[in-house]
Amino acid sequence: MASDPCAGCGRPVKVAGGIANLWTFGGDAAGGLALELADGSDHLLCYDCIDRLPDDPRAADVAALGRE
Repeated sequence: MASDPCAGCGRPVKVAGGIANLWTFGGDAAGGLALELADGSDHLLCYDCIDRLPDDPRAADVAALGRE
């Protein structure tokens, strides 16, 4: 399974799917989600950072996660 850094905290986030997981049948749960926010920005975030976002988040809220 591939991983990319979380846009909030920078920790690796497991990315499910793709050719790397074609023949695996277990243990391929993702470590976060790719979110498109209302302001049109896209971010890959771990579940911990998603939990810390306010309702109706913006790109500035994601940037603030790294400063907490």
